[in-house]
Amino acid sequence: MTNGNAWVLGATGQIGRAAVQALVEDGWEVTAASRGGGRDARWDDAVRTTALDRNEDGALAAALGDGCDVLVDMVAYGAGHARQLTGLAGRIGSAVVISSGAVYEDDRGRSFDTQDEPDGFPRYPVPIPEARRTVPAGDATYGTRKVQLEQDLLAAGDALPVTLLRAGAIHGPYCRSPRELYFVKRLLDGRERRVLSYGGTSRFHPVHSTNLAELIRLAAGRPGSRVLNAGDPQAPTVAEIGAAVDAVLGRSTETALMAGAPGEDGVGETPWSCPHPVVYDMTAAERELGYRPVTGYAQSLPETVEWIAAQLAGRDWTEAYPAMLRSYGRKLFDYAAEDAWLEAYDRQA
Repeated sequence: MTNGNAWVLGATGQIGRAAVQALVEDGWEVTAASRGGGRDARWDDAVRTTALDRNEDGALAAALGDGCDVLVDMVAYGAGHARQLTGLAGRIGSAVVISSGAVYEDDRGRSFDTQDEPDGFPRYPVPIPEARRTVPAGDATYGTRKVQLEQDLLAAGDALPVTLLRAGAIHGPYCRSPRELYFVKRLLDGRERRVLSYGGTSRFHPVHSTNLAELIRLAAGRPGSRVLNAGDPQAPTVAEIGAAVDAVLGRSTETALMAGAPGEDGVGETPWSCPHPVVYDMTAAERELGYRPVTGYAQSLPETVEWIAAQLAGRDWTEAYPAMLRSYGRKLFDYAAEDAWLEAYDRQA
């Protein structure tokens, strides 16, 4: 006897791979849908795969056939995808959809959308509850599109119960922009010193792909219309993350702490760097789903580091991680600028 039929959209992505595995282990019959129709080597042979571009008119409706008990959507953005899902309400028992912590806004209207403006980084409460106000719904930015998606799906009510998971900084294998690359590459390149802005105290709440998969598994078994944060049990500082990567690779790196923000040269800027903490409240997920994380940040790190190192083997980082280059630029590894800053830092010590 099975729990039912589950469809996973975006199944070969970072979250999708873990979600398919978690659902199979929980007794679901799973169809893994992706543009390429591929499969993960760890999946059971019973997992059915199908090639599907959900943006082609009518493609999802045709592929679903008689429907499914739960649809898990990793790649939904904005009003169009919300209409697509609600239009299939009669054939979908419930849905679990990945949203983002980028939806939150602070008391002065600051959000991730304003972070590059002067004094534009938001000051959120610690931790951030789901009741925290969000940016306006719309089509202007990633955050506004996610809010529009959330609002339109929740408006369906009992016709389509939807759990929306506001994910933190996702980490783990198969990430196209792994933040840990910042530390891993430096160690592989033999760097013995690093510079961290904001005194190394920046906190940007991570969530491992298997913890997201656990939330998906639980929500699939307990349908409802709700919004929940998705985070790891810890929200380490960037200095703690660097030390944890050092430990995995058996290295010890000297860290120079920059008191404030990174300069124009990018020295001290990391993928976690932020002047104020971003930490998500996980009590609602614990209360409503009985969520218990399956891993912690440091516990999960060896697999992540091994995967990143394997992708870098014999390749320039820009080839291995083009999405990382687009997001952060070459300043991420400008060692000449970093060495110049360290020389000046040493003279002042």
